[in-house]
Amino acid sequence: MASRRGSYNQYDIRKRNPNPKTSVLLVIDMQNYFAVMAKPMLPAITTTIDLCRRASIPIIYTRHSHKSPADYGMLGEWWDGDLILDGTAEADLMPEIGRMPTDKVVEKCTYSAFRGTRLEEYLKERSVEEVIVSGVMTNLCCETTAREAFVRGLRVFFSADATATAKPEMHDATLLNLAYGFAYLVDCDRLRKGLFGN
Repeated sequence: MASRRGSYNQYDIRKRNPNPKTSVLLVIDMQNYFAVMAKPMLPAITTTIDLCRRASIPIIYTRHSHKSPADYGMLGEWWDGDLILDGTAEADLMPEIGRMPTDKVVEKCTYSAFRGTRLEEYLKERSVEEVIVSGVMTNLCCETTAREAFVRGLRVFFSADATATAKPEMHDATLLNLAYGFAYLVDCDRLRKGLFGN
């Protein structure tokens, strides 16, 4: 599955480091349903999570699932009913990502982590100005969440190595588009240097 370390440099047109005092890390949909796709980038996403914890950046996980056909929306049609059902093992967060009991989990039933979740209000209440986006799938839930964060006035950092999707060209297309109009691209190395200077 696609997550290419370092391949984003060709798209990288703006550089900036996150401010740990006003940032959160969004870990999008790292669930058992996506395990095959997510496992190759587990070292990068666990490193990203660890770096953010060391910098006292709050971690927010999202969990995508459906409780009934009433919340399928267009996803039911688009994916021919192949959806993540609440209460199944596939809907659980992968244990390898090391979620702590104090980490917030946002429940969602569409690509965006903002739609119908109160995530925007939660971030505003905590004076959050920046989000770092990681997880799966690069071109669906991660990209949609990044774009929505941008149009809500949040500064967006998008991880090139701690995101993954089904095909390399989809991953690269997202990086190209987001770098052009929506997000600063980062990877583990850039995050480490930006947050700790080493």
